Amino acid sequence: MRKALILAIATLAGLAACAQFPELDAAVSPEAATAPPPELVPVEQILARAALDDTEASEETEAALQARAAALRARADWLRRE
Repeated sequence: MRKALILAIATLAGLAACAQFPELDAAVSPEAATAPPPELVPVEQILARAALDDTEASEETEAALQARAAALRARADWLRRE
């Protein structure tokens, strides 16, 4: 009985893996589908470049980010109550 249950679960999981998701296929533009993969660089190189960039976000950008964060927190609270 237990073997039959495991076989049934494995069969259903295998069938689910064969499903096609056209929404996901349509989400990628033809240009992105044929584009070369991005170049992978060591994280140290990225951090060094970020350390050299001493520019700061403008007050407008910072205010926009704070507002977006507050909206996301409010949405998360609302979703938790649902």
